[in-house]
Amino acid sequence: MKILVGGGAGYIGSVCAELLLDEGHDVAIFDNLSEGHRAAIDSRATFVEGDLQDRQSIEKVLSTQRPEAVMHFAANALVGESMQNPSKYFRNNIANGLNLLDAMVSAGIGKIIFSSTCAIFGPPERVPIDETMPMRPINPYGESKLAFEKILRWYGEIHGLKFVSLRYFNAAGASVKFGEDHRVETHLIPNVLKVALGEKPAVEIFGTDYETPDGTCIRDYIHILDLARAHILALGAAKSDFYNLGTGGGSSVRAVIDACRKITGRKIDTVEKSRRPGDPPRLIASSEKIKRELGWKPQFESLDTIIDSAWKWHQKFPRGYGD
Repeated sequence: MKILVGGGAGYIGSVCAELLLDEGHDVAIFDNLSEGHRAAIDSRATFVEGDLQDRQSIEKVLSTQRPEAVMHFAANALVGESMQNPSKYFRNNIANGLNLLDAMVSAGIGKIIFSSTCAIFGPPERVPIDETMPMRPINPYGESKLAFEKILRWYGEIHGLKFVSLRYFNAAGASVKFGEDHRVETHLIPNVLKVALGEKPAVEIFGTDYETPDGTCIRDYIHILDLARAHILALGAAKSDFYNLGTGGGSSVRAVIDACRKITGRKIDTVEKSRRPGDPPRLIASSEKIKRELGWKPQFESLDTIIDSAWKWHQKFPRGYGD
Protein backbone atom coordinates (compact mmCIF):
# COMPACT_ATOMS: atom_id res chain seq x y z
CA MET A 1 0.00 0.00 0.00
CA LYS A 2 0.94 3.65 -0.28
CA ILE A 3 0.76 5.22 3.19
CA LEU A 4 1.12 8.81 4.37
CA VAL A 5 2.57 8.96 7.88
CA GLY A 6 1.72 12.28 9.54
CA GLY A 7 4.24 12.95 12.31
CA GLY A 8 6.57 10.31 10.87
CA ALA A 9 9.69 12.09 12.20
CA GLY A 10 8.59 11.53 15.80
CA TYR A 11 9.20 8.59 18.13
CA ILE A 12 6.28 6.31 17.27
CA GLY A 13 5.83 7.57 13.71
CA SER A 14 9.46 6.90 12.78
CA VAL A 15 9.32 3.27 13.91
CA CYS A 16 5.95 2.71 12.21
CA ALA A 17 7.36 4.14 8.97
CA GLU A 18 10.41 1.86 9.31
CA LEU A 19 8.26 -1.28 9.69
CA LEU A 20 5.96 -0.26 6.84
CA LEU A 21 8.99 0.14 4.58
CA ASP A 22 10.44 -3.18 5.78
CA GLU A 23 7.19 -4.84 4.70
CA GLY A 24 7.34 -3.32 1.23
CA HIS A 25 4.88 -0.46 1.57
CA ASP A 26 5.43 2.89 -0.15
CA VAL A 27 5.74 5.56 2.58
CA ALA A 28 5.55 9.34 2.50
CA ILE A 29 6.23 11.25 5.74
CA PHE A 30 4.59 14.60 6.50
CA ASP A 31 6.05 16.45 9.49
CA ASN A 32 6.73 20.03 10.57
CA LEU A 33 9.79 18.92 12.64
CA SER A 34 8.61 20.90 15.68
CA GLU A 35 8.79 17.72 17.78
CA GLY A 36 10.25 15.25 15.30
CA HIS A 37 13.80 15.01 13.96
CA ARG A 38 15.14 15.00 10.41
CA ALA A 39 17.54 12.22 11.43
CA ALA A 40 14.55 10.07 12.45
CA ILE A 41 13.19 10.01 8.91
CA ASP A 42 13.87 6.69 7.19
CA SER A 43 15.94 7.33 4.06
CA ARG A 44 13.66 5.02 2.04
CA ALA A 45 10.63 7.27 2.63
CA THR A 46 9.57 10.37 0.74
CA PHE A 47 9.69 13.34 3.11
CA VAL A 48 7.47 16.39 2.81
CA GLU A 49 7.96 19.14 5.37
CA GLY A 50 4.62 20.74 6.20
CA ASP A 51 2.14 21.60 8.91
CA LEU A 52 -1.45 20.45 9.42
CA GLN A 53 -2.25 24.04 10.40
CA ASP A 54 -1.77 24.87 6.72
CA ARG A 55 -4.76 23.28 4.97
CA GLN A 56 -3.23 23.83 1.52
CA SER A 57 -0.04 22.07 2.62
CA ILE A 58 -1.82 18.85 3.55
CA GLU A 59 -4.14 19.05 0.53
CA LYS A 60 -1.10 19.32 -1.75
CA VAL A 61 0.69 16.30 -0.27
CA LEU A 62 -2.46 14.17 -0.47
CA SER A 63 -3.10 15.14 -4.10
CA THR A 64 0.52 14.54 -5.17
CA GLN A 65 1.22 11.39 -3.14
CA ARG A 66 -2.26 9.83 -3.47
CA PRO A 67 -1.92 7.51 -0.45
CA GLU A 68 -4.42 4.72 0.13
CA ALA A 69 -4.40 5.38 3.89
CA VAL A 70 -3.08 7.87 6.44
CA MET A 71 -1.46 7.18 9.81
CA HIS A 72 -1.91 10.22 12.05
CA PHE A 73 0.74 10.79 14.76
CA ALA A 74 0.97 14.58 14.38
CA ALA A 75 -0.40 15.61 17.77
CA ASN A 76 0.91 17.27 20.91
CA ALA A 77 1.16 14.79 23.77
CA LEU A 78 2.41 16.31 27.04
CA VAL A 79 -0.16 16.09 29.83
CA GLY A 80 1.48 18.78 31.98
CA GLU A 81 1.81 21.21 29.08
CA SER A 82 -1.83 20.68 28.17
CA MET A 83 -2.80 21.86 31.66
CA GLN A 84 -0.77 25.05 31.15
CA ASN A 85 -1.63 25.71 27.51
CA PRO A 86 -4.96 24.06 26.61
CA SER A 87 -5.33 26.25 23.52
CA LYS A 88 -2.30 24.61 21.89
CA TYR A 89 -3.80 21.15 22.43
CA PHE A 90 -7.29 21.95 21.21
CA ARG A 91 -5.94 23.83 18.17
CA ASN A 92 -3.43 21.20 17.06
CA ASN A 93 -5.10 17.98 18.17
CA ILE A 94 -8.62 18.96 17.07
CA ALA A 95 -8.63 21.91 14.65
CA ASN A 96 -5.50 20.85 12.74
CA GLY A 97 -6.74 17.25 12.79
CA LEU A 98 -9.92 18.48 11.11
CA ASN A 99 -7.79 20.01 8.35
CA LEU A 100 -6.38 16.54 7.74
CA LEU A 101 -9.79 14.83 7.71
CA ASP A 102 -11.34 17.44 5.41
CA ALA A 103 -8.38 17.16 3.04
CA MET A 104 -8.76 13.37 3.05
CA VAL A 105 -12.47 13.60 2.25
CA SER A 106 -11.75 16.11 -0.52
CA ALA A 107 -9.04 13.87 -2.02
CA GLY A 108 -11.14 10.71 -1.72
CA ILE A 109 -8.75 8.98 0.69
CA GLY A 110 -10.88 6.64 2.75
CA LYS A 111 -8.83 5.22 5.66
CA ILE A 112 -7.04 6.65 8.69
CA ILE A 113 -5.19 4.98 11.57
CA PHE A 114 -5.31 7.34 14.54
CA SER A 115 -2.79 7.53 17.37
CA SER A 116 -4.98 7.88 20.48
CA THR A 117 -4.24 7.42 24.18
CA CYS A 118 -5.35 5.80 27.42
CA ALA A 119 -5.63 9.39 28.77
CA ILE A 120 -9.16 9.47 27.33
CA PHE A 121 -10.28 7.25 30.24
CA GLY A 122 -8.98 9.30 33.17
CA PRO A 123 -8.56 7.50 36.53
CA PRO A 124 -10.07 4.04 35.93
CA GLU A 125 -12.72 2.41 38.10
CA ARG A 126 -10.90 -0.91 37.65
CA VAL A 127 -7.98 -2.49 35.84
CA PRO A 128 -7.29 -3.84 33.32
CA ILE A 129 -8.97 -1.10 31.26
CA ASP A 130 -11.07 -2.37 28.37
CA GLU A 131 -12.97 -0.49 25.67
CA THR A 132 -16.26 -0.51 27.63
CA MET A 133 -14.88 1.66 30.46
CA PRO A 134 -16.32 5.16 30.92
CA MET A 135 -14.24 7.92 29.30
CA ARG A 136 -13.61 10.80 31.69
CA PRO A 137 -10.34 12.56 30.77
CA ILE A 138 -8.85 14.82 33.44
CA ASN A 139 -6.60 16.95 31.23
CA PRO A 140 -6.91 18.82 27.91
CA TYR A 141 -4.60 16.31 26.20
CA GLY A 142 -6.95 13.40 26.92
CA GLU A 143 -9.99 15.58 26.17
CA SER A 144 -8.57 16.58 22.78
CA LYS A 145 -7.93 12.96 21.80
CA LEU A 146 -11.41 11.90 22.91
CA ALA A 147 -12.95 14.76 20.93
CA PHE A 148 -11.09 13.64 17.81
CA GLU A 149 -12.28 10.05 18.31
CA LYS A 150 -15.87 11.37 18.35
CA ILE A 151 -15.18 13.38 15.19
CA LEU A 152 -13.83 10.24 13.49
CA ARG A 153 -17.07 8.42 14.26
CA TRP A 154 -19.14 11.18 12.67
CA TYR A 155 -16.87 11.41 9.62
CA GLY A 156 -17.30 7.67 9.28
CA GLU A 157 -21.09 7.96 9.44
CA ILE A 158 -21.39 11.01 7.18
CA HIS A 159 -18.45 10.68 4.76
CA GLY A 160 -17.82 6.91 4.87
CA LEU A 161 -14.32 7.41 6.27
CA LYS A 162 -12.90 4.14 7.63
CA PHE A 163 -10.83 4.53 10.79
CA VAL A 164 -9.05 2.57 13.48
CA SER A 165 -8.18 4.39 16.70
CA LEU A 166 -5.41 2.81 18.80
CA ARG A 167 -5.35 3.88 22.45
CA TYR A 168 -1.79 3.43 23.67
CA PHE A 169 -0.68 2.90 27.20
CA ASN A 170 3.10 3.47 27.75
CA ALA A 171 5.13 3.16 24.56
CA ALA A 172 8.77 2.30 25.28
CA GLY A 173 11.88 0.74 23.80
CA ALA A 174 13.50 1.25 20.41
CA SER A 175 14.20 -0.38 17.08
CA VAL A 176 17.82 -0.74 16.01
CA LYS A 177 17.57 2.51 13.99
CA PHE A 178 15.09 4.70 15.82
CA GLY A 179 14.42 5.54 19.46
CA GLU A 180 12.91 8.00 21.90
CA ASP A 181 14.22 11.57 21.80
CA HIS A 182 11.67 14.16 22.89
CA ARG A 183 12.70 17.79 23.20
CA VAL A 184 10.94 17.79 26.57
CA GLU A 185 11.31 14.27 27.98
CA THR A 186 8.57 13.25 30.41
CA HIS A 187 8.69 9.46 29.94
CA LEU A 188 10.19 7.38 32.71
CA ILE A 189 12.47 4.93 30.88
CA PRO A 190 14.46 7.49 28.82
CA ASN A 191 14.78 9.71 31.89
CA VAL A 192 16.17 6.83 33.95
CA LEU A 193 18.60 5.94 31.15
CA LYS A 194 19.76 9.56 31.00
CA VAL A 195 20.89 9.17 34.61
CA ALA A 196 22.74 5.97 33.66
CA LEU A 197 24.46 7.89 30.84
CA GLY A 198 25.44 10.75 33.15
CA GLU A 199 23.15 13.18 31.35
CA LYS A 200 21.03 13.75 34.48
CA PRO A 201 22.02 13.59 38.18
CA ALA A 202 18.98 11.61 39.40
CA VAL A 203 15.57 10.34 38.40
CA GLU A 204 12.52 11.79 40.10
CA ILE A 205 9.94 9.50 41.68
CA PHE A 206 6.62 11.31 41.95
CA GLY A 207 4.74 9.71 44.84
CA THR A 208 5.85 6.84 47.05
CA ASP A 209 2.64 6.36 49.07
CA TYR A 210 0.27 4.86 46.49
CA GLU A 211 -1.72 1.73 47.30
CA THR A 212 0.62 -0.48 45.28
CA PRO A 213 3.11 -3.11 46.50
CA ASP A 214 6.05 -0.68 46.61
CA GLY A 215 4.14 2.60 46.91
CA THR A 216 4.90 3.85 43.39
CA CYS A 217 2.65 4.07 40.32
CA ILE A 218 2.20 1.03 38.10
CA ARG A 219 2.06 1.40 34.32
CA ASP A 220 1.65 -0.91 31.33
CA TYR A 221 4.74 -0.67 29.08
CA ILE A 222 4.43 -1.75 25.44
CA HIS A 223 7.41 -2.19 23.10
CA ILE A 224 7.45 0.32 20.25
CA LEU A 225 7.82 -2.53 17.72
CA ASP A 226 4.67 -4.24 19.04
CA LEU A 227 2.89 -0.88 18.83
CA ALA A 228 4.03 -0.39 15.24
CA ARG A 229 2.84 -3.87 14.26
CA ALA A 230 -0.61 -3.05 15.63
CA HIS A 231 -0.79 -0.08 13.22
CA ILE A 232 0.11 -2.28 10.28
CA LEU A 233 -2.54 -4.83 11.27
CA ALA A 234 -5.05 -1.96 11.58
CA LEU A 235 -4.55 -1.16 7.89
CA GLY A 236 -6.28 -4.45 7.12
CA ALA A 237 -9.18 -4.00 9.54
CA ALA A 238 -12.53 -4.71 7.90
CA LYS A 239 -14.44 -2.13 9.95
CA SER A 240 -13.90 1.08 11.87
CA ASP A 241 -13.27 0.60 15.58
CA PHE A 242 -11.40 1.62 18.74
CA TYR A 243 -8.77 -0.58 20.42
CA ASN A 244 -6.82 -0.38 23.67
CA LEU A 245 -3.17 -1.29 23.28
CA GLY A 246 -0.86 -2.52 26.04
CA THR A 247 0.62 -5.81 27.22
CA GLY A 248 -1.80 -6.31 30.12
CA GLY A 249 1.08 -6.40 32.60
CA GLY A 250 2.23 -3.65 34.88
CA SER A 251 5.54 -2.39 36.27
CA SER A 252 6.02 0.07 39.10
CA VAL A 253 8.31 3.10 38.90
CA ARG A 254 10.73 1.41 41.32
CA ALA A 255 10.66 -1.82 39.27
CA VAL A 256 11.55 0.13 36.11
CA ILE A 257 14.46 1.85 37.88
CA ASP A 258 15.72 -1.46 39.30
CA ALA A 259 15.53 -3.09 35.84
CA CYS A 260 17.48 -0.17 34.36
CA ARG A 261 20.18 -0.59 37.04
CA LYS A 262 20.45 -4.30 36.25
CA ILE A 263 20.59 -3.88 32.46
CA THR A 264 22.95 -0.87 32.39
CA GLY A 265 25.15 -1.95 35.29
CA ARG A 266 25.22 1.73 36.27
CA LYS A 267 24.45 3.58 39.48
CA ILE A 268 21.11 5.38 39.20
CA ASP A 269 20.26 7.84 41.97
CA THR A 270 16.66 8.76 42.76
CA VAL A 271 14.92 11.75 44.31
CA GLU A 272 11.54 11.17 45.93
CA LYS A 273 8.95 13.89 45.36
CA SER A 274 5.29 14.36 46.16
CA ARG A 275 2.54 12.98 43.94
CA ARG A 276 1.64 14.78 40.73
CA PRO A 277 -2.04 15.77 40.42
CA GLY A 278 -4.10 13.27 38.45
CA ASP A 279 -1.65 10.35 38.44
CA PRO A 280 -3.73 7.17 38.94
CA PRO A 281 -2.06 4.40 40.99
CA ARG A 282 -2.46 1.79 38.23
CA LEU A 283 -2.99 1.99 34.46
CA ILE A 284 -3.08 -1.43 32.83
CA ALA A 285 -4.65 -2.24 29.47
CA SER A 286 -6.87 -5.04 28.38
CA SER A 287 -5.87 -5.73 24.77
CA GLU A 288 -8.18 -8.73 24.37
CA LYS A 289 -10.30 -7.00 21.72
CA ILE A 290 -7.43 -6.23 19.31
CA LYS A 291 -6.01 -9.73 19.86
CA ARG A 292 -9.37 -11.29 19.09
CA GLU A 293 -10.40 -9.10 16.15
CA LEU A 294 -7.10 -8.18 14.44
CA GLY A 295 -4.87 -11.06 15.58
CA TRP A 296 -2.37 -8.80 17.35
CA LYS A 297 0.02 -10.45 19.79
CA PRO A 298 2.87 -8.64 21.57
CA GLN A 299 6.27 -10.21 20.91
CA PHE A 300 8.21 -8.28 23.56
CA GLU A 301 6.27 -8.50 26.81
CA SER A 302 9.29 -8.56 29.14
CA LEU A 303 10.19 -5.24 30.76
CA ASP A 304 13.87 -6.23 30.56
CA THR A 305 13.59 -6.72 26.79
CA ILE A 306 11.95 -3.33 26.35
CA ILE A 307 14.58 -1.55 28.47
CA ASP A 308 17.45 -3.42 26.83
CA SER A 309 16.37 -2.20 23.37
CA ALA A 310 16.12 1.37 24.65
CA TRP A 311 19.53 1.16 26.37
CA LYS A 312 21.25 -0.09 23.21
CA TRP A 313 19.79 2.83 21.24
CA HIS A 314 20.63 5.46 23.88
CA GLN A 315 24.20 4.17 24.09
CA LYS A 316 24.55 4.71 20.33
CA PHE A 317 22.84 8.10 20.54
CA PRO A 318 23.56 9.43 24.07
CA ARG A 319 22.33 12.91 23.13
CA GLY A 320 19.52 11.66 20.95
CA TYR A 321 19.41 12.79 17.33
CA GLY A 322 21.51 15.82 18.19
CA ASP A 323 19.39 18.48 16.46
